[in-house]
Amino acid sequence: MRTIHTPDDPPAKGLYALLTASVTPRPIAWVSSVSADGVSNLAPYSFFTVACADPAILSVTSIGRKDTYRNVVETGEFVVNIGTESLMELINATSAPVGPEVDEFVLSGLTAEPSEVVSAPRVAEAPIAFECVRHDVIDLGTSAMLLGRVVSVAISGDVLADDGLPDFDALLPPSRLGRHQWGLAPRTRELPRPRK
Repeated sequence: MRTIHTPDDPPAKGLYALLTASVTPRPIAWVSSVSADGVSNLAPYSFFTVACADPAILSVTSIGRKDTYRNVVETGEFVVNIGTESLMELINATSAPVGPEVDEFVLSGLTAEPSEVVSAPRVAEAPIAFECVRHDVIDLGTSAMLLGRVVSVAISGDVLADDGLPDFDALLPPSRLGRHQWGLAPRTRELPRPRK
């Protein structure tokens, strides 16, 4: 027997809680940006994925109009940093509800590293950073999808495999699950796609 919910008849904890407990694991975009006034911002987003391969575009959805959203709209730039299991507590710490005048790099003790192309800094401790310029911002009502065209990628040699791509077992990216749960990097297996 299945329980059925609709937007008009949501579960007790709401559709957001149901969505985030069901659509798992979700990769985390650790987004750094800078305000028009020059204040750096850093926040994690688990509504995140690759939106297009050519041109390379990443998609980050902001639930509500947060500091990152405002900074991307005002400056047109941001960086998607990819964290590791060892950085989980710091990633989580940067989700604290603080005012736009607070620099989360300073608050968390992380290192703001100059980016190659955009004005927003990278997280020096994160092994991968995708520098993005705003491609589009799509209003979704209570949320907004930020689409960023990748203009530069910085990758630490510590996580690269012999083929030049990130080695998942070296990267060990955490993920978000439901409630207050975080996921550790899962086991992997090789499974080539079928050929015609």
